[in-house]
Amino acid sequence: MHAVVRQAVRDVRTAPPQPPADPPADPALAVLRAVVDDLAASAHAIGELMFEVAPAYLSDTDAAHGVLALLCEQIGESLEHGLAARPYAMSGDRRALHGTVL
Repeated sequence: MHAVVRQAVRDVRTAPPQPPADPPADPALAVLRAVVDDLAASAHAIGELMFEVAPAYLSDTDAAHGVLALLCEQIGESLEHGLAARPYAMSGDRRALHGTVL
């Protein structure tokens, strides 16, 4: 059952959105966009790790009280950021990271 749920979650997940094709005219804005894109890519990878440890069928509360608090402590990530990365890894919608990572 665990393998079936894991595969279903992987099938539903979307990759992080690709950066825009046209670079901004302002070089400072281009650097800032690259930093934000790197943060989003890192958050996506962390979200996938969170799903490996606490599958998607667990609520945030159950996952946090389970193993995610320990995992976040061990990797030096706040639990709030780890929990925000879970829906981002599932949807690819950066709004999930608002107020935490981005």
